[in-house]
This record gives sequence, structure tokens and C-alpha cells, in this order.
Amino acid sequence: MGSSLYLYSLLLLCCFFHLIILSNSSSSPPPLCHEDESSALLEFKHSFFINKSASSDPLAYPKVESWRLEGKSNDCCSWDGVECDHHTGHVIGLDLSSSFLYGSFNSNSSLFNLVHLRGINLADNDFNYSQIPSKIAHLSSLRSLNLSYSLFYGQIPSEISNLSKLVFLDLSGGWYFSDLLNLEKPNLEDLLKNLTKLKVVDLSWVNISSTVTSDLSNMSLLTTLRLQGCGLYGKFPTSIFRLPNLQFLNVEDNENLTGCLPEFHRTSPLKALGIARTNFFGMLPDSIGNLESLSILALNECNFSGMLPASLGNLAQLTILHLGTNHFWGKIPSSLSNLTQLTYLHLGNNNFDVGARSLILGKLSKLSFIDLEGMKIHGDIPQSLANMTQLSYLSLRSNELLGQIPSWLMNATQLIALDLSHNQLQGTIPSSISQLEHLEYFNFADNNLIGKVKIDIFLKLLNLNSFYLSGNKLTVLSKNSTNTTLPKIMALGLLSCNLREFPDFLRFQDELRIVFLGDNNIHGQIPTWFCNTSKETMEVLALPYNFLTGFEQHLDVIPWQSLKVLELSFNRMQGSLPIPSPSLIYYGFSDNLLTGEIPPSFCQHYSTRVLDLSNNNLSGTIPQCLANFSDSLLVLNLSYNNFHGTIPQIFMNGNQLKLIDLSQNQLRGQVPRSLENCTMLEILVIGNNQIDDTFPFWLGALPQLKVLVLRSNSFHGAIGNHKTNLMFPMLHIIDLSHNGFSGNLPSDYFHNWNAMKMAKTETWTYMQEASESLIAGTWTVPLVYNYSVTLANKGTQRLYEHIQTAFVVLDLSNNKFKGDIPESLGSLSGLQVLNISNNNLTGVIPSSLANLTDLESLDLSQNQLSGEIPQQLTQLTFLEFLNVSHNHLAGPIPHGNQFDTFENSSYYENSGLCGNPLSKLCGNSRSSPPPPSLSFQSDDSKFPSGVDWIVIFMGLGSGLIVGLVIGQALTTRYHEWFVMTFGKGNQTQRRKKGRRN
Repeated sequence: MGSSLYLYSLLLLCCFFHLIILSNSSSSPPPLCHEDESSALLEFKHSFFINKSASSDPLAYPKVESWRLEGKSNDCCSWDGVECDHHTGHVIGLDLSSSFLYGSFNSNSSLFNLVHLRGINLADNDFNYSQIPSKIAHLSSLRSLNLSYSLFYGQIPSEISNLSKLVFLDLSGGWYFSDLLNLEKPNLEDLLKNLTKLKVVDLSWVNISSTVTSDLSNMSLLTTLRLQGCGLYGKFPTSIFRLPNLQFLNVEDNENLTGCLPEFHRTSPLKALGIARTNFFGMLPDSIGNLESLSILALNECNFSGMLPASLGNLAQLTILHLGTNHFWGKIPSSLSNLTQLTYLHLGNNNFDVGARSLILGKLSKLSFIDLEGMKIHGDIPQSLANMTQLSYLSLRSNELLGQIPSWLMNATQLIALDLSHNQLQGTIPSSISQLEHLEYFNFADNNLIGKVKIDIFLKLLNLNSFYLSGNKLTVLSKNSTNTTLPKIMALGLLSCNLREFPDFLRFQDELRIVFLGDNNIHGQIPTWFCNTSKETMEVLALPYNFLTGFEQHLDVIPWQSLKVLELSFNRMQGSLPIPSPSLIYYGFSDNLLTGEIPPSFCQHYSTRVLDLSNNNLSGTIPQCLANFSDSLLVLNLSYNNFHGTIPQIFMNGNQLKLIDLSQNQLRGQVPRSLENCTMLEILVIGNNQIDDTFPFWLGALPQLKVLVLRSNSFHGAIGNHKTNLMFPMLHIIDLSHNGFSGNLPSDYFHNWNAMKMAKTETWTYMQEASESLIAGTWTVPLVYNYSVTLANKGTQRLYEHIQTAFVVLDLSNNKFKGDIPESLGSLSGLQVLNISNNNLTGVIPSSLANLTDLESLDLSQNQLSGEIPQQLTQLTFLEFLNVSHNHLAGPIPHGNQFDTFENSSYYENSGLCGNPLSKLCGNSRSSPPPPSLSFQSDDSKFPSGVDWIVIFMGLGSGLIVGLVIGQALTTRYHEWFVMTFGKGNQTQRRKKGRRN
């Protein structure tokens, strides 16, 4: 008993002492960081500058400022961003993300002396395009490495693959940092194959440019895989979708990456799936409803098709559903109304069969973002939107909506953006719109809205920064305003709004970026106060199709310092040419009354991409200094002026020109040989001048040249084979008419003009060039150039507003060609217009012309052709126009198909022809005299020729579409496009305005 008590007492005593030891141990201070590691950190700090532009996070601050060896800060474990091991005092973590660090990252950086580091986060700094040092491999304990958004550059070092303990790897950048880092040697699989413990991989916007192999499906621990914008191509392995722990997968913005969605199992842990802007295709599998944890599904801008499976309604956790811009069709399943957690819904630009009443959204009360653009929704604005009190963004743009803008829509008091443009809405704009006090953007353009609208009702919306009323039947009234409590407007669209003056409220705006006031009735001069408006912020100013005569205060230089687009075409602007601002990208001054020369000071600004001074009264010579624009200029249009002298040698090596139009001037001399440097050129028009030269065969070396117009000059000589391979590989429209070319028709070219042998397709695509986007404030404006051309077709001059990529024209008329029509002409099987009239051609019409099965217009008139009209030509079932008049043809006129539709004028002055429609019967010498000629002889002085072009700016953020027209277009063509882009316009005004010829 006693011994037991003793043992028990001894045990209690031991326990007591043990507790004391533990207590003393737990209360003892952690060890200080090691001196060598403090020194290494300080050396790392002093190798960089603090620059507030080096980080973009609004919460960024310079963490290293707390790093110093004095006072209470002598322990580096207490410094911002530094983590130490509590037992050893070694630095194990470094988080300097968003710390304003700027400078080059040295390969001998003291950072690599911190060999105990387990985590490094240097994201959102600026390391000035340094390479990631291979010495990173010395940090063998690393579990987490984040170098994202920090302007590292070059090849990712293969040594990273030796960091076998890595769990987290992020080397990503944004789209504006794309292609800074490369992953070539090692490739993706080689980099990751040894990193078997990885759970998170983010290489977004790293230039990988390779296929993705199924090796990645062996990384069974992966929870996150982000490969957005990496230039991936080939077929994406479906096995990766089935990784057992994968929760987040993003392969968006890989446009050449293809694949299909697999069958999904209920055990899949996927929470977010992003495949947007790839080439994935096929139908959505019904098994997608098994992804019960999915909260984000982004499949927009792919090639998916078919009907949406009803099983989508099973995704009870879904908050974001983006299926826009695909090829889905059929009914939208009613089960989507089960997605009660949905906050973001985008179904726009598909082929759904949607009636306003069948669109059931009423249960989705949490929706804050709805985009149903381009879904062909017909009927009234869906009533199911009435109860969506959380709605902040609503786009019903480009549908078939009728009726009025409902007053109940103004109950959505949280609306920030509202887009109802491009529909058929009628009635007036509800004055209650002024109740939407949070509204920042609205677009009602291109509807059938009527009535007088006081602009004051919109100015009550103090958060408003952008609004568009263009293209309705509205009359916008603007009374004198004061500077009290006006919203700060940044973007304004009032095209075709019957304005008679500049809206007065603009006097008090100092943050305007985009202003469209075209196609109105604004007369007189641009007031001085408007020129003083938003001088520092204005980026896009479009005032075309008014009656403006000049600037109230004489301007030598455009006053807006940041202006990128100035469109003043189709006005009555007089005087000399204003000097553009240095930032100007697009300068549109066509169809005015400008006089004088282009001054040398005009050429001091080198950023201009589009220069259109066509259809004015400018004179002098084309200045040599335009060569200054050679690095930037895409379009040069100086047509319809009075320029004289020779075309200067201004086309330097490396120029970017796509279109050159110098037609309808008084230019002489030869075609400048420096055009050989225009390797990007697609359109060349120098017609209607006084050029005296032989055929510029050397232009055949230009690899992109598609349209060549040399008509109405003094070209001469034969067009023969110059024993070269310069054969115009892409040419499909050539107009050499009204010159002095002689010799035989160029049969060698006919053999080699391969682009003219392509038959037209059912898909109508047009010649255009999409340039990089224009950034105007927060708006991104893609620039698209649509080409047009004026040609002789079917006996008349015709303006082709859009040139189909398969449109093929050969016009060699009104020259001095002689000899036979070569059989090789029949090899140009894509020809739609063939005109070799008014020459000295002899021989017969070759039956090979029957091979031109797409031919719509054939003019062989005014030659010396003999023999019969080949019966085989009746096979030309698209032929609408035929003229073989004024030849020596004989025999019966063929019958059948299109030949039964042609009248006497097609055959006039061929005394040997007989049969319908002529009154002369075959085999009967008695005949009535031929009727008067109805053949058309064009008067070139009455018709503009050459290529016109249009620049369309589309998509100013949030689905906004605006546009600009530039060029040598006829008034009618210009106005029709203007209506399409900006609004329905003022028909009376259109009739009053005309193009000067």
C-alpha cells in the first residue's frame, strides 16, 4: 500500500516537472532570423527601385520599405512579406507580390542564397524583361513558385523541372503580357514530367505553341490547370477532363486548339470549365448534367452546335453560364429556369428559336448579367425580365423585338448598362428612364423610335457616361445648359438625330473620348467653344454628313491632343488642310472643298494608319515627305483631286500599305518602281491620270495584290511574257481599259493567273483587312477595312460596295490589242466579268469560253471577229449580259438558256448573223433593217473609277457598335452603309448631297 502510494506520488512529481518544462518551452521567444539571410534579403532589396507604375493592384504597397536593421526591425522574420520557420529561424517564405519592385533580375541574385525557401511570390512587379535565372533550381525545397505578371522574358529554364517538391507553379501573364515567356526546350510535357506533386499549374499567356499530349493525364494530383492563350494547337486529350482531382480547367484563347467534350462522370470534382475562343466543336453531352459541383461554364466563341441538353438544369451550383457565339439551335430548355444560383447568363449570337414568351427567366432572380444579343428573339421585350431586381447589365441587341420600350423595365433600378439597339422597337423613349439612377451606359440606336426627345432627361442620370440614340426617327432637342450637376459624358452617339447645332451641354464636358454627331443638319462653322472641349481626352470625333464649312477660329493644327480618329468627310469644309495631332491614327477629310497643297508640316506625325483626302480640290505635287508614314500607313487615298507631277518614290522598305488610290488626278510620268516594296499591298488604283509607261509587269511580284486598276491613262506597248515568274499570284480583278496597249492578248498570263481560276463559292465573304484594335479609353474598337471598286459591267459603270473574295473581273477594253482571242482565256474559270471590247481582235470566238461557267457579263463588241457564235456558249447559265455588236460575225444565233433572253442590241452591226431576236431569218435573204443600236458607250468623265474603301469601327466595349465611313464612295453607297452602321439617317439630306465628279 505504502509503496504504491510512493510510486503514485513520484509519478505526479514527474508529471509536474514535465509540465513546467513544457510551459517554459512554449513561452520562450522564437529564434531570430539568421544574419546571413538578413544580409541576403537586404541585398535583394537594394537591387531594385521602388516604382509605383511597376504594380497594377490597387492595394499594392512597397513591402521592402520595412526591411532595415535598426530598432525593433532588426529581426528579418518581422519584415513584411517574410516568413520564418518557428523552430530554426530560417527564412522559408517570401511574398513580395504587388510591391512596386522595378529593375532587372540578376542571375547572381542574393535571393538564391536563401536555400531554405519553400515559397516565393514575386507576382505583379516589373522585372524589366529579365530572364528567369536557371539558379532557381538551387532552391530545392520550393513548394510554391509564383512569378506571374512580372515582365519576365524569354525561355523558361529547364532547371525548374528539377524542383521536385513543387506543389504550386504560376508563371502566367495577361493578354497584354502575352508571348513574353516561351516554353520550347523544355516543352510542356518535359517541364512537368518530374513535378509529380503539382496541384496547381498556371502558364496562361506563355508562348507554348505545341500540342497537348495525354501525358498530362498522369498528373493525378492536379486541382488546377490553366493554359489560356498559349498558342496550343491540335486535339486536346479528353482524358485530361477526367483527372480525379481536377477542379479548375482553363484552355481559353487557343484558337487552333480543337477537341470535343467527353462523357462526364458524377464523381468529377470540376468547379470551373473554360474553353472559350477555341476551335472545340460538337454537341454538349447530356452527361454534362453530372458536373454537380460546376459553378462556371464558359464555352463561348467556339464551334459547338446542336440543341442544349435539358440536363444543364441539373447544375444547381452554376453561377456563370456563357455559351455565346456558337452554333446552338432549337428551343432553349425550360430546365434552365432551375439554375437559381445563376448570376451571369450569356446565350447571344446563336441560332436558337426563341419567342419572347418562351424565354422563361422569371425564377432566376439572382441574375445580374444577361446578354441575349443576336438570338432572333421576336415579339415584345420579354415580360419575364420584369421581376429581376438585381439586374445590372442587360443586352437584347440585334434581335427582332417589336413594340414599345416597356415602362416596367425602369423598375430595374440597379441597371448599370442597357442595350436595346438594332431592333424594331417603336414609340417614344419613356421619360421614366431618368429613374435609373445607377445607369452608366445605354444604347437605343437603330430602332424605329419616334418623337422629340429633350436631352435633359438623360442628363439627370448623374452616373451616365455613354449613350447612343443614333439611327431612329428622333429629333433630339438640346437647350442651353449650365455646368451644375451634369454627368461626365465620355461617349456620345447622336447620328441622324436631326440636330441643327452642336448640343449645348457639351460646353461643360471635359472628359469626352468618343463623339458621333454625323448625318445631321449641323450648318456653318465648328464653334470655338467646341474646339476647346475635352482637349486632353478626346480620342474619336466623327462629324461626317453635315453642312460644316470650317472652324470658327482658324486652326493650323487640330486642337485635341489625344485624338486618334477624326472624320469630317462629306461636309463643305473649306480652306487649307489642318495639321493632324501627333496621336492621329485615322484622318478622314474626303468629299469636302479643301484647297491648297499638303504642307510639309503635315508629314511630321508618323502614327497615321489611314489617310483619306479624296474628292477635294487639293493641288500641287504629292509630297515626298509622305514617306515618313511608311511604318504605319495602311491606306492612302488621294483620289479625285488636282495633284500633278510624278508619283514620288515614297514607298519605303518595310511599309505596311494595303491600299493605294491615286486615281482621278493629273499625275504623269511612270509608275514608281518603289511600289515593289509594298509587299502587303492588296489594292492599287492609279486610273484616270496621265501616266505614260509600259505595263508594270514587275508588280506581279507583289504576293498579296488582288486588285489592279490602271484604266484611262497613256500606257502603251505589248503585255507579254517577260521571262519571269512574276505572275500576279493573287490577282483577281484587273482593269487596263482605255489605254494604248497593243500586241496580242497576254495568253501567258492567262495560263498563270491562278486566282482567276477559282470558282465562286456559296459562302459570301468579302475582301477586308482586320487591323489591330483601336483603344479609346475603356473601349476596344476593332478596325475592319472593307474594300470596294468601280468597274464597267453589263454596259454600265457600277460601284461594288463590297468585293466578294471570289469576284473575278478582266477588263482589257478600249486598247489596240490585235490577233486571235487565245484559247487559254477559257482557263480563267472563275471569271464573272470579261470585257475585251473596242480592240482590233480578229479570228473566231473560241469555244473554250464556254468553260467560264460563272460568267455574268461578256463584252466582245467593236472588234474584227468573224465566224459563228459558238453554240457551246449556251452553257453559260449565269450570263446576264452579252454584247458582240460591231464585228463580222455570221451564221445563226445560238438558242437555249440565257441566249433566249438577249435582245437585238447584243448583235447589232453583224450583217451575217441571222435568227431570233434579229428580224433576219436564217436561209432567207429578205429581212427588215436592223433596229437602232441600244449598245452603251460609257463616258468615263461621268463616272468615278477606282477603289473606294470603308473603315468600320465596331464593338466599343459591352457590345456597342459604332462606325465610320471613309473613302471615294458615291453618296448613295455611303449613305446606305451609314444607315446600316449608324442609323436610318435623313433621307431628305441624302437626296440633297451628291458626289462631285
